Amino acid sequence: MTNLKPLILPFRGIRPILPESCYLAPGVCIVGDVILGEDSSVWFHSIIRADVNYVRIGRRTNVQDQCVLHVSAGTHPLNIGDEVTIAHAAVIHGCSIEDGCFVGIGARILDGAQIGRESLVAAGAVVTPNMIIPPRSLVLGVPARVKRSLEEKEVEKIRASARTYVDYASEYRDGVHE
Repeated sequence: MTNLKPLILPFRGIRPILPESCYLAPGVCIVGDVILGEDSSVWFHSIIRADVNYVRIGRRTNVQDQCVLHVSAGTHPLNIGDEVTIAHAAVIHGCSIEDGCFVGIGARILDGAQIGRESLVAAGAVVTPNMIIPPRSLVLGVPARVKRSLEEKEVEKIRASARTYVDYASEYRDGVHE
């Protein structure tokens, strides 16, 4: 398919920590003070840039194609919990996303925002700086607003997404694109 490899760069002497169980697709770029959790995956052409602050990503979390994850100098690191799905082309900047969340395609989450566990940020939503989202919330719009609480069946779909991407990563790691 391609011989393009992930680009892993130290910054200011700090190299990303990436466990063997993680999957990094071709074209990924990861810079600086990043710690990626076990069984997590970063997909085609996504960028995780921890040059002026740190990025921590939990276990079994997936960062899908063409996402940008970044931080703010000194003020806003990026913390992402376990079993989080960050869908294609999302921009995640200097915020906190708790365990079991789903961030939709093209969503934006900005500095200081806090997304409570098992919440869903809809496609295209813009979560403004310092916004606090309660657990199990459906968040949508520009600017984003909490629409309602999620039902258990919706939370289970979020969990299933995280499990599915752990399986996809295993297939890719086993040579699907050789």
